[in-house]
Amino acid sequence: MSEKQLDQKRIAGETAAQQVQSGMVVGLGYGSTAIHALRSIGKKIQSGELREVVGIPTADSIAREAKAAGIPLTTLEDQVGIDITIDGADEVDTHLNLIKGGGGALLREKIVAQASKRLVIVIDESKRSHCLGSQFALPVEVLPFGWGGQARYLEAIGAKVQLRRDPTGSPLITDNGNFIIDCDFGEIEDPYALAGQLKTRAGIMEHGLFLDLADEVIVGGVQGVSIHKRAEGSEEL
Repeated sequence: MSEKQLDQKRIAGETAAQQVQSGMVVGLGYGSTAIHALRSIGKKIQSGELREVVGIPTADSIAREAKAAGIPLTTLEDQVGIDITIDGADEVDTHLNLIKGGGGALLREKIVAQASKRLVIVIDESKRSHCLGSQFALPVEVLPFGWGGQARYLEAIGAKVQLRRDPTGSPLITDNGNFIIDCDFGEIEDPYALAGQLKTRAGIMEHGLFLDLADEVIVGGVQGVSIHKRAEGSEEL
């Protein structure tokens, strides 16, 4: 990753962190851009700029990062909801729909996103896409029991599938104890129809299509930061 891209990620993450206010419950997302937001929030807490902020992490590794940054943690069982979640994405289309799950946290990320008043996505400009699936395979989290049947089903509906593996060659295990099948559908012309197909299949725990969930996308680019808000009717990226 180039220094230029790293700087784009940092700027996007730090811009999003500016939206966090004292007293907020904050969803802490996964990814190399969202981590900059987390660290910025931690610095603001440590300096006293932010008070009574608590975080809900989307992955065990993010919980560890948050603790190291000095962010107190809570759970959805102890909170009515989440004021703002700052998360990353693997691909974002022109309507602010997303593919997520490259880090394996898609199920918890979607739970946190759906519990949030606002979902702010932070990316560098390489994640922008004219059509979901053109740049990134769709992660699908499946129950280990019968995962081969899910793989065959996914192939039958048009995907080239690959079971995600860890560095040892064993199946990667998510924080929820499940497997991930990466599905190359090519360009996904109707993500809503595909999401509907995936939701009907027993054994598929969740998919990485995040549709109509992002309220705002912050893009770090060579010309600085651009902000795209769904609520203002200027959602196209």
